[in-house]
Amino acid sequence: MNAIFLMVVGLGAMALGYFLYSKFIAEKIFRLDPNFRTPAHEFEDGVDYVPTNKFVLWGHHFTSVAGAAPIVGPAIAVIWGWVPAFLWVTLGTIFFAGVHDAGAIWASNRNKAKSVGALTGDVVGARARSIFMIVIFLVLLMVNAVFAVVIAGLLTQFQTSVIPVWGAILVALIIGQLIYRKMMGLLTVSVVGVIALYALIWVGPSMPLALPEVFLGLTDKAQWIILLFVYAAIASLLPVWMLLQPRDYINGLQLFVGLGLLYGAVLISAPDVVAPAFNSDVPEGTPSLLPLLFVTIACGAISGFHGLVSSGTTSKQLDKETDLRFVGYFGAIGEGSLALAAIIAATAGFATLADWQAVYDGFGKGGVGAFVQGGANILSNGLGFNIELSQTILTVMAVLFAGTTMDTGLRLQRYIFQEWGSIYNIGWMQKAAPATLLAVGSCLVLAFGAGGDGSGGLLIWPLFGTTNQLLAGLTLLVITVMLARLGRPVYYTLLPLVFVLVMTVLALLIQLKGFYDQGNWFLFGLDLVVLVAAILVALECASTLGKLRTAKAGGQA
Repeated sequence: MNAIFLMVVGLGAMALGYFLYSKFIAEKIFRLDPNFRTPAHEFEDGVDYVPTNKFVLWGHHFTSVAGAAPIVGPAIAVIWGWVPAFLWVTLGTIFFAGVHDAGAIWASNRNKAKSVGALTGDVVGARARSIFMIVIFLVLLMVNAVFAVVIAGLLTQFQTSVIPVWGAILVALIIGQLIYRKMMGLLTVSVVGVIALYALIWVGPSMPLALPEVFLGLTDKAQWIILLFVYAAIASLLPVWMLLQPRDYINGLQLFVGLGLLYGAVLISAPDVVAPAFNSDVPEGTPSLLPLLFVTIACGAISGFHGLVSSGTTSKQLDKETDLRFVGYFGAIGEGSLALAAIIAATAGFATLADWQAVYDGFGKGGVGAFVQGGANILSNGLGFNIELSQTILTVMAVLFAGTTMDTGLRLQRYIFQEWGSIYNIGWMQKAAPATLLAVGSCLVLAFGAGGDGSGGLLIWPLFGTTNQLLAGLTLLVITVMLARLGRPVYYTLLPLVFVLVMTVLALLIQLKGFYDQGNWFLFGLDLVVLVAAILVALECASTLGKLRTAKAGGQA
């Protein structure tokens, strides 16, 4: 099988999904109203609520949801073969992720930009809200703590990426001023910003930077983790127009250019897929494809974290309700295209099947390393770039995706603490600075609680896939209840949510047995908490749907 086939079929199907299916969902199911006054206008404060150009907002949304996960998940999941990963990414993007992301923005937009956790209290009930927000907090804790480890590892391993990654922050600050203070045209700013970012990537290989191997008893990775959280804390407090929006927007353009280069190299070099279509000879210890495929690939097919971004930051910046189709659904298409690129790089970026098998010699192998290694080979063969520059381009792509997700993730975690302060009437917790300190503190406790290297977040990472997919299913439940209350068709969200919840609960049960067999009582207990939370919230939502159906039947009678 040639990689061009995967590229053309995958991207073509996603394009049809956007032009046809998303149009149907927007007009017939969500019934978007261009005259609806969005929370960005109703509560405009210049900090969190800022009416935003849909292209800029798309950049924020796309890069916030597309962290390292749409690279890591697909590049691990191809161990079962490229066909299952390809089908789940393509169909999941069209029928699951796009509807989920756009639906979360719609639901939040129609409820004063409340997060999906707080919204659950209004739509379902206070008990479901309390349980849901615990699940949300766990997901954000995992994302922030582990993405810091991932970024620190890449900055340590690929020192040529340090200048481009940190230089992008300065570029973003300048762009924010040019757009909002100098009122410069978006096209001019976009061209200048992308040129600046790629100039930094060109400079990176000639000026590699590294932190001291040990400083004040901290390893270089631990130092990077602390610096990343200091930066994320500052970024979460700044007005969104100053850093978050322009950083995400310009990174989105740069990353799309990077994807264009990679797909262009595929067209030119036409590499063959050396990985098996269905891998019947998986390494010992590899779990079953069903249901683990559907939690291994989350971002890139459907991800609960997207619902947090959609209802946490994106809905507060929506200028017109009709913009959410482009921002939410097309944002999911962007991430799906990244996941597809990861599949191609991890299956067609190796010379032989033996080379591929040498990397995929155990479950969990591959990931970002396979994406960078395989993708760099494709770029080099197709466009003639040297390997070092190719690796820098792809590493910077991965780090910038992860970094923008971490920026947004910490801001979302701050919102969670502020919402808890509002729910339980704790005045000081409703303020931005104390809530940010609590968010950073909880992440650092997890990161450094198990040792001085800052990788403590990896302890609970085995539960990320299931917890994240549980969150996606519960978000779809909330959207479905809202649609039912409005008397609109629910099948387009109900069927995806049933599939996701069934696969997630099965995966949680399989993991529960695995943790029990290993004697890992910490993860066993945490898995049990997540499982019980899933069942309780699902029962609450099912009860609400049942009452709505009964009331509707009684009204018709």
